[in-house]
Amino acid sequence: MFHSHEIPSLYLGLTRKITVWTSPRVRAPGAVRYPVLYLNDGQNLFDPARAFAGNTWQVAETATRLVRERRIPPLIIVGIDHGGVRRNREYLPVEDATNPTAKHPLGREYAEFVTREVMPFVARHYPIARGASQTGFGGSSYGAVAALNTVMIKPGLFGRLLIESPSLYVGDEYLLARSSDVKRWPGRIYLGVGTSETRNPERNRETVANVLQLGSILGEAGLRARRLRVVVEEGATHSEAAWAGRFPQAIEFLFGK
Repeated sequence: MFHSHEIPSLYLGLTRKITVWTSPRVRAPGAVRYPVLYLNDGQNLFDPARAFAGNTWQVAETATRLVRERRIPPLIIVGIDHGGVRRNREYLPVEDATNPTAKHPLGREYAEFVTREVMPFVARHYPIARGASQTGFGGSSYGAVAALNTVMIKPGLFGRLLIESPSLYVGDEYLLARSSDVKRWPGRIYLGVGTSETRNPERNRETVANVLQLGSILGEAGLRARRLRVVVEEGATHSEAAWAGRFPQAIEFLFGK
């Protein structure tokens, strides 16, 4: 079941749409509470009419199947719409020198919007379980950067992190440098990337190398196989189709038993 809400934001200075999907067996507020996963680029998650090029992550279809197969528990998934022309600025903590629309980044403000406005709204209106172990955040590309940046500057709020095809090159690999100093990581982290993210072979190698480097940093921080999964998919592109294809294993790793 889908529900849409408009969230007024003091941090972003505008109103932003979120879409809340409740999986089979989720009941109205009561004694039972459910895990929650927040995802960036909400337009691309559920509805082909709103998704980039008409392709979605097939989030609802995949989660419904996995719940029915009892591979993940019933849960709530919140898609947070991106800001259109403001997307690049909101998702990045630093400028991307290759992107002229990423000037004057708002990554800190976006993290505050998610944690201090979206999350409290969802907690008031839906039967979500409290605590980091029951709360996930994720995204792809710049949306993955936003999710990673948020868990870095808001430690202890998220226990599950889904990172797909992250743009880790931004700001001279700013997030990679910062990640070495992080003391508290989510309990489970999924990193996914393809070997054909772009048409530039050199950039593809760099993108994969950056993801593997982040995985190594996380491993050095104490995340072993039970807490960390790094997937490099041969031939996979930078696309909703690729992220949809990896979503089943990602969400099962993050929320499965």
